[in-house]
Amino acid sequence: MTEVIRAEGVGKTFAEGVLHVDVLRSIGLVVQRGERLAIVGASGAGKSTLLHLLAGLDRPTRGRILIDGQDLAQLNEAARGRLRNQSLGFVYQFHHLLPEFTALENVALPLLIGRAAPKAAAERARAMLKRVGLADRAHHKPTELSGGERQRVAIARAVVHGPHCVLADEPTGNLDSRNAGSVFELLLELNKASGTSLILVTHDHELARSLGRVGTIIDGCLAVGTGA
Repeated sequence: MTEVIRAEGVGKTFAEGVLHVDVLRSIGLVVQRGERLAIVGASGAGKSTLLHLLAGLDRPTRGRILIDGQDLAQLNEAARGRLRNQSLGFVYQFHHLLPEFTALENVALPLLIGRAAPKAAAERARAMLKRVGLADRAHHKPTELSGGERQRVAIARAVVHGPHCVLADEPTGNLDSRNAGSVFELLLELNKASGTSLILVTHDHELARSLGRVGTIIDGCLAVGTGA
């Protein structure tokens, strides 16, 4: 199997004046291609902080993180951005779609950032919207879509460029139970179909166990086991 993400001795300390808070202490983690991992823990335990570190959106205070074998600390900001665009996809609790863009334009954005030709980007975005069941909503803007539809567009945007890993931070937390179940099933379906790894932060322990591998953050440390 191919490693997608590796964390070695990762810690994160936040400083507020003379006060230093160790949110994460010494995290070790390896995620292989196609693997699914849920991260759970109490509110404020550091789940989202860990996800941001793994994504290269924040820097650890200590330790190192490798994405596709590349040490993020050895890359400049431009190179980190390129690596994120090539290797990772992101889904958040709130969709973060650009309101002035249509669903099609939002989904095409990672491809355009990766310098795909506009016509090819539009074709791939249209095909991905069809795959998530929104072919007929391609030219609607986010305000014209339901909450579940907006999150499906966000998932399409996260996977359209074929990332090696999707990082999802409470992706169903802002949805009702019916839409939450639909969005979760879509993430699993895309994970299975494409072989993309999935790291999902959630407060829902039942959902977490269904992923098969669960990491629990307690006192800044990560304990990883298997689901029920």
